[in-house]
Amino acid sequence: MRDTAFAKINLALHVRHRRRDGYHEIETLFAFVDAGDEITARPAERDELTITGEFAGQLADPFANLVARALSTVPRSTGLAVTLEKNLPVAAGLGGGSADAGAMFRILRETQPMSADWERRAAVLGADVPACIESRTAIGRGTGTVIEPVDDDMAGIPVLLVNPRVPLATGPVFAAWDGKDRGPLPTGPASAISQTGRNDLQPPAIALCPVIAEVLACLQDTDASLVRMSGSGATCFALYPSEAQRQSAANAIASAEPAWWQMQGKLR
Repeated sequence: MRDTAFAKINLALHVRHRRRDGYHEIETLFAFVDAGDEITARPAERDELTITGEFAGQLADPFANLVARALSTVPRSTGLAVTLEKNLPVAAGLGGGSADAGAMFRILRETQPMSADWERRAAVLGADVPACIESRTAIGRGTGTVIEPVDDDMAGIPVLLVNPRVPLATGPVFAAWDGKDRGPLPTGPASAISQTGRNDLQPPAIALCPVIAEVLACLQDTDASLVRMSGSGATCFALYPSEAQRQSAANAIASAEPAWWQMQGKLR
């Protein structure tokens, strides 16, 4: 059994207010890239988790991550030996852990009897997990767990992800938000929302991690139709009219900043 944990990006992310429970009320447009981490699983006597890939070393405790926690939420009579190929940077605004959990839940959904409340259990693992299970463009509200459909007219658009290899935790970025409600998510199809929307976490993230501004500037100096930071950073993305323009941008940035991480793909 094999599945891809598709990289999540926020085409727009509006923070509305701080909640009494310490979380923030948000409105966001989730989208997913057709590339990411890879998960394979096979039957075993007991659950096992092996982590490989470029960013495996950033997961200090393998059994504290969301793949292991996803496995523990579904009662089963047999175990699974799971390998996680960690291709996405950690603490990068790409929903990597949630995407991993989403892929694990998809494998479990196809191979195991699921309890009636498994989706509720999945949401407890993280606000992005419900969206990552389906990995389709959608609107997220509340803390991100309330998912609404959207007219998706952006599937297949070439996208370039760039991260300066600086981890940035979500909590401090939300804490640094200035508390100003700048208005709701626009209405309309995904293309209209993404073009007229914004990411309210971009300014506080840049204040905490100034290199994000450099990444954005490099992407804006290409033929991109949209450039924005994803989630709480530090990964930024750019959308392109063609694969050739994306490839040209990737080559230019790799030449100028060879230490930065990149991933190319298309919106699903």
